[in-house]
Amino acid sequence: MKIKICGLTSTKEAEYLNENNVDFAGMVMFFSKSKRNINEEKSTEIINALDESIKKVAVTVSPTLEQVKIIEYLGFDYIQIHGKLENSIIESTDIPILKAFNVKDIDEYENFKNIDKIKGFVFDAQEPGSGKTFDWNTLKTFPKSDKLMILAGGLNPDNVANAIKVLHPDCVDVSSGVENENGIGKSKEKINMFVTNARKVSN
Repeated sequence: MKIKICGLTSTKEAEYLNENNVDFAGMVMFFSKSKRNINEEKSTEIINALDESIKKVAVTVSPTLEQVKIIEYLGFDYIQIHGKLENSIIESTDIPILKAFNVKDIDEYENFKNIDKIKGFVFDAQEPGSGKTFDWNTLKTFPKSDKLMILAGGLNPDNVANAIKVLHPDCVDVSSGVENENGIGKSKEKINMFVTNARKVSN
């Protein structure tokens, strides 16, 4: 079971991920509507603070080609794309893509399932980053493939084990579910608990 902690905003949070030896670290880029959005300088600091073994993921919404090239230059290992994914982006990017879907655009999966540069799919709630769950049973019949199936949307330390039992995804992805009670920054204790509970049921 792979684990992705998303929405990092500080090097201190990078340390929490290093301590737990997680697989992916997500950073929101070029999306000012998100409270977790960070600039290029901050993303570089966080990338440098993370262990080399942790894959760095830039999380974007309908990015431009210029933004994609900046993300590549910064040293991210993956780009996660919500919203529109233009063919020009697919053709031009030099790093693997994780295509994100939410409840309302999941039907578009068929358009992307056979594209080699797309290495995984993120299944999120209707409002990404909201902390709200969706009916996991809707994905039970989803065809398994050689691409990563990443479950996001409202996961937290209390429900991650059940989510894994229901869906058996390749990776679980959390952001708001491990934030401090005031909604600002990540909680070391919640990250520890999330990782422990996810690995307990998947071992």
